[in-house]
Amino acid sequence: MRRVSTIGTDFEDEARARGFHLIAGVDEVGRGALAGPVVAGAVILDPARSWPEGLDDSKKLSPLQRERIAAELRETALAFAVGSVSAAEIDRDNILVATRRAMCAALRQLQPAADFLLIDALQLRECALPQRAIIHGDAISASIAAASVVAKTYRDQLMRDYDAQFPLYGFAAHVGYGTRFHLEALRRHGACPLHRRSFRGVLNDV
Repeated sequence: MRRVSTIGTDFEDEARARGFHLIAGVDEVGRGALAGPVVAGAVILDPARSWPEGLDDSKKLSPLQRERIAAELRETALAFAVGSVSAAEIDRDNILVATRRAMCAALRQLQPAADFLLIDALQLRECALPQRAIIHGDAISASIAAASVVAKTYRDQLMRDYDAQFPLYGFAAHVGYGTRFHLEALRRHGACPLHRRSFRGVLNDV
Protein backbone atom coordinates (compact mmCIF):
# COMPACT_ATOMS: atom_id res chain seq x y z
CA MET A 1 0.00 0.00 0.00
CA ARG A 2 1.15 3.54 -0.72
CA ARG A 3 2.40 5.34 2.38
CA VAL A 4 0.19 8.27 3.31
CA SER A 5 2.05 11.29 4.68
CA THR A 6 0.61 13.31 7.56
CA ILE A 7 3.11 16.14 7.10
CA GLY A 8 1.72 19.64 7.02
CA THR A 9 2.35 23.25 8.09
CA ASP A 10 -0.45 23.81 10.60
CA PHE A 11 2.00 24.56 13.41
CA GLU A 12 4.10 26.84 11.22
CA ASP A 13 0.98 28.69 10.03
CA GLU A 14 -0.19 29.14 13.60
CA ALA A 15 3.17 30.64 14.62
CA ARG A 16 3.09 33.03 11.64
CA ALA A 17 -0.41 34.10 12.60
CA ARG A 18 1.05 35.10 15.97
CA GLY A 19 3.58 37.35 14.27
CA PHE A 20 6.64 35.08 13.99
CA HIS A 21 8.46 34.88 10.68
CA LEU A 22 11.52 32.61 10.94
CA ILE A 23 10.21 29.33 12.30
CA ALA A 24 12.78 26.59 12.78
CA GLY A 25 11.98 22.92 13.06
CA VAL A 26 14.39 21.08 15.35
CA ASP A 27 14.97 17.33 15.70
CA GLU A 28 17.71 14.91 16.71
CA VAL A 29 18.99 11.59 15.41
CA GLY A 30 21.24 8.99 16.96
CA ARG A 31 19.86 9.23 20.47
CA GLY A 32 19.53 5.46 20.82
CA ALA A 33 22.72 4.46 19.01
CA LEU A 34 25.55 2.66 20.80
CA ALA A 35 28.27 4.57 18.94
CA GLY A 36 28.86 7.92 17.35
CA PRO A 37 27.53 11.37 18.14
CA VAL A 38 24.01 12.55 18.70
CA VAL A 39 23.18 15.01 15.92
CA ALA A 40 20.49 17.67 15.79
CA GLY A 41 19.15 19.43 12.74
CA ALA A 42 17.47 22.83 12.53
CA VAL A 43 15.68 24.00 9.38
CA ILE A 44 13.76 27.15 8.50
CA LEU A 45 11.59 26.39 5.48
CA ASP A 46 10.73 29.06 2.94
CA PRO A 47 6.93 29.52 3.13
CA ALA A 48 6.95 30.82 -0.45
CA ARG A 49 8.28 27.52 -1.81
CA SER A 50 6.91 24.00 -1.76
CA TRP A 51 8.76 21.53 0.43
CA PRO A 52 10.45 18.58 -1.32
CA GLU A 53 8.13 15.91 -2.66
CA GLY A 54 7.84 13.03 -0.21
CA LEU A 55 9.10 14.98 2.83
CA ASP A 56 8.41 12.96 5.96
CA ASP A 57 9.89 11.73 9.20
CA SER A 58 13.36 10.50 8.22
CA LYS A 59 12.67 7.07 9.78
CA LYS A 60 9.90 6.49 7.23
CA LEU A 61 12.10 7.21 4.21
CA SER A 62 14.58 5.08 2.31
CA PRO A 63 18.22 6.20 2.19
CA LEU A 64 17.81 7.35 -1.41
CA GLN A 65 14.68 9.32 -0.57
CA ARG A 66 16.43 10.98 2.36
CA GLU A 67 19.44 11.96 0.26
CA ARG A 68 17.25 13.46 -2.46
CA ILE A 69 15.11 15.39 0.00
CA ALA A 70 18.14 16.62 1.96
CA ALA A 71 19.74 17.91 -1.24
CA GLU A 72 16.55 19.77 -2.15
CA LEU A 73 16.28 21.23 1.35
CA ARG A 74 19.81 22.56 1.14
CA GLU A 75 18.77 24.41 -2.03
CA THR A 76 15.33 25.67 -0.97
CA ALA A 77 15.34 26.24 2.81
CA LEU A 78 15.85 29.73 4.17
CA ALA A 79 18.40 28.26 6.59
CA PHE A 80 19.62 24.91 7.84
CA ALA A 81 22.29 23.73 10.27
CA VAL A 82 23.41 20.73 12.28
CA GLY A 83 24.89 20.38 15.75
CA SER A 84 26.83 17.35 16.96
CA VAL A 85 27.82 16.11 20.43
CA SER A 86 30.38 13.32 20.78
CA ALA A 87 30.13 9.96 22.48
CA ALA A 88 32.57 11.15 25.14
CA GLU A 89 30.29 14.07 26.03
CA ILE A 90 27.28 11.76 26.05
CA ASP A 91 29.06 9.49 28.54
CA ARG A 92 30.10 12.43 30.67
CA ASP A 93 26.80 14.30 30.83
CA ASN A 94 24.05 11.80 29.72
CA ILE A 95 22.17 11.54 26.44
CA LEU A 96 19.39 14.01 27.26
CA VAL A 97 21.83 16.79 28.14
CA ALA A 98 23.84 15.98 25.02
CA THR A 99 20.72 16.06 22.84
CA ARG A 100 19.77 19.50 24.11
CA ARG A 101 23.35 20.69 23.59
CA ALA A 102 23.31 19.46 19.98
CA MET A 103 20.02 21.28 19.35
CA CYS A 104 21.42 24.52 20.78
CA ALA A 105 24.55 24.14 18.65
CA ALA A 106 22.46 23.75 15.50
CA LEU A 107 20.33 26.78 16.36
CA ARG A 108 23.36 29.00 16.97
CA GLN A 109 24.51 28.34 13.41
CA LEU A 110 21.27 29.27 11.65
CA GLN A 111 21.59 32.29 9.36
CA PRO A 112 19.17 33.98 9.47
CA ALA A 113 18.44 33.15 13.10
CA ALA A 114 15.08 31.70 14.08
CA ASP A 115 12.48 33.65 16.04
CA PHE A 116 10.29 30.63 16.92
CA LEU A 117 11.03 26.93 17.40
CA LEU A 118 9.05 23.80 16.70
CA ILE A 119 10.82 20.96 18.50
CA ASP A 120 10.20 17.24 18.31
CA ALA A 121 9.01 16.20 21.80
CA LEU A 122 11.41 18.36 23.85
CA GLN A 123 11.20 21.72 25.59
CA LEU A 124 14.56 23.37 25.07
CA ARG A 125 14.93 25.28 28.32
CA GLU A 126 18.47 26.30 27.39
CA CYS A 127 17.10 28.49 24.58
CA ALA A 128 15.17 31.68 25.35
CA LEU A 129 13.32 31.70 22.02
CA PRO A 130 9.56 31.14 22.00
CA GLN A 131 8.97 27.48 21.22
CA ARG A 132 6.53 24.60 21.07
CA ALA A 133 7.27 20.95 21.77
CA ILE A 134 5.28 18.60 19.54
CA ILE A 135 4.98 14.89 20.30
CA HIS A 136 5.80 12.94 17.12
CA GLY A 137 6.47 16.31 15.51
CA ASP A 138 8.65 14.74 12.83
CA ALA A 139 5.56 12.98 11.49
CA ILE A 140 3.27 16.02 11.33
CA SER A 141 5.34 19.22 11.04
CA ALA A 142 7.10 19.92 7.75
CA SER A 143 9.82 21.94 9.49
CA ILE A 144 10.58 19.23 12.05
CA ALA A 145 10.52 16.53 9.36
CA ALA A 146 12.99 18.60 7.35
CA ALA A 147 15.26 18.88 10.40
CA SER A 148 15.10 15.12 10.91
CA VAL A 149 16.14 14.46 7.30
CA VAL A 150 19.01 16.95 7.40
CA ALA A 151 20.29 15.51 10.69
CA LYS A 152 19.89 11.88 9.60
CA THR A 153 21.72 12.26 6.29
CA TYR A 154 24.53 14.21 7.97
CA ARG A 155 24.98 11.61 10.72
CA ASP A 156 24.76 8.63 8.37
CA GLN A 157 27.52 10.07 6.19
CA LEU A 158 29.61 10.75 9.27
CA MET A 159 29.27 7.13 10.39
CA ARG A 160 30.15 5.88 6.90
CA ASP A 161 33.29 7.99 7.07
CA TYR A 162 34.13 6.55 10.48
CA ASP A 163 33.77 3.04 9.04
CA ALA A 164 37.08 3.46 7.22
CA GLN A 165 38.77 4.41 10.47
CA PHE A 166 37.18 1.62 12.53
CA PRO A 167 36.43 -1.14 10.00
CA LEU A 168 35.80 -3.94 12.52
CA TYR A 169 32.36 -2.68 13.59
CA GLY A 170 30.36 -2.23 10.38
CA PHE A 171 29.43 1.39 11.04
CA ALA A 172 28.63 2.00 7.37
CA ALA A 173 25.79 -0.52 7.56
CA HIS A 174 24.17 0.12 10.96
CA VAL A 175 25.48 3.68 11.64
CA GLY A 176 26.11 2.84 15.28
CA TYR A 177 22.85 1.17 16.28
CA GLY A 178 22.72 -2.09 18.20
CA THR A 179 22.30 -4.65 15.45
CA ARG A 180 23.28 -8.27 15.95
CA PHE A 181 26.44 -7.74 13.89
CA HIS A 182 27.40 -4.68 15.93
CA LEU A 183 26.86 -6.43 19.27
CA GLU A 184 28.90 -9.40 18.09
CA ALA A 185 31.70 -7.07 16.98
CA LEU A 186 31.67 -5.49 20.43
CA ARG A 187 31.96 -8.93 22.04
CA ARG A 188 34.87 -9.82 19.77
CA HIS A 189 36.82 -6.57 19.72
CA GLY A 190 35.63 -4.46 22.63
CA ALA A 191 34.68 -0.80 22.40
CA CYS A 192 36.41 1.76 20.19
CA PRO A 193 36.64 5.53 20.87
CA LEU A 194 33.30 6.10 19.12
CA HIS A 195 31.36 3.90 21.51
CA ARG A 196 29.15 5.23 24.28
CA ARG A 197 30.53 3.32 27.21
CA SER A 198 27.67 4.35 29.48
CA PHE A 199 25.15 2.57 27.22
CA ARG A 200 24.01 -0.94 28.06
CA GLY A 201 25.57 -3.52 25.75
CA VAL A 202 28.72 -1.61 24.87
CA LEU A 203 30.99 -3.03 27.59
CA ASN A 204 29.77 -6.63 27.25
CA ASP A 205 27.33 -6.28 30.13
CA VAL A 206 24.55 -8.20 28.43
